[in-house]
Amino acid sequence: MSAKSRKIKVSDSKAGAPLWMVTYGDMMTLLLCFFILLFSFSTLDVVKFRDVIIELQGAFGVLSGGPMVLNLGDIPAKQITENMSSSTQGSMFQMQQAIQQEVKEAELENEIETEINERGLLIRFTDTVLFDLGKADIKPEAIPVLRAVANEIRTIPNQIAIEGHTDPTPIRTFQFPSNWWLSTGRACAILHWFVEEGGVNPEQLRAAGYSYYRPVAPNDNSRNRSRNRRVDVIILRSEDKQMSPGEILDYLESDESDRIVMTAVSPEGGGGQQDEMTDEPGEESVNQ
Repeated sequence: MSAKSRKIKVSDSKAGAPLWMVTYGDMMTLLLCFFILLFSFSTLDVVKFRDVIIELQGAFGVLSGGPMVLNLGDIPAKQITENMSSSTQGSMFQMQQAIQQEVKEAELENEIETEINERGLLIRFTDTVLFDLGKADIKPEAIPVLRAVANEIRTIPNQIAIEGHTDPTPIRTFQFPSNWWLSTGRACAILHWFVEEGGVNPEQLRAAGYSYYRPVAPNDNSRNRSRNRRVDVIILRSEDKQMSPGEILDYLESDESDRIVMTAVSPEGGGGQQDEMTDEPGEESVNQ
């Protein structure tokens, strides 16, 4: 009898699973649920970002068929080659020669520079030739050169980047609360002039303001600060194209995206003025 009961006990112990396996199975199930939850959160974030992009488009006046006023920072829209093709280089040189001739006739050689670099044809305007200090109204004497640039732009399909820059001198006014507003407002003033007066296709244009964070010279004297107060008009290589909002969303959902920087741009017209905006609190207004 005792032998029989021992056999029954042995068979009972073999029928059940080890206790550690039950705990292990529960843990794996919980981990699976945890990672599914994380994945669902990441999917929701993309949807939310899509909604934010659409709202920002309307808020900043970036509508279909209008000028693209979006700064994409370091995100490349296309993988571009190291050097320009010979045909592109030749057309850039011809445009540079035509613009330099107009600059010479206007006697503005000291205020306007041209250069062909890896981005394309750079036309650099000092702030004094385009605007009064602290303002974003285009001066009449700059119109002939702007018209010459517009005439060249109209004949090509290239994208045009218009970038405003300031020096670190703080300014806070009702119209222009900081350097960001001034640099962006000046870039937008040029953009609107190209569209409304120069007849340039709005789909070719984009504008951005960089405040005083991209100087071309140390801000240690008045001459260098004057050099840093500028507007750069870049006729980009044909390969360097602006991304559409749909392409931005596709890029963000891809594995290649790591960051995006957007610059809010005023939707007001070319006459809108914007002053230089600083990030430090408590700074007082300074006339520029």
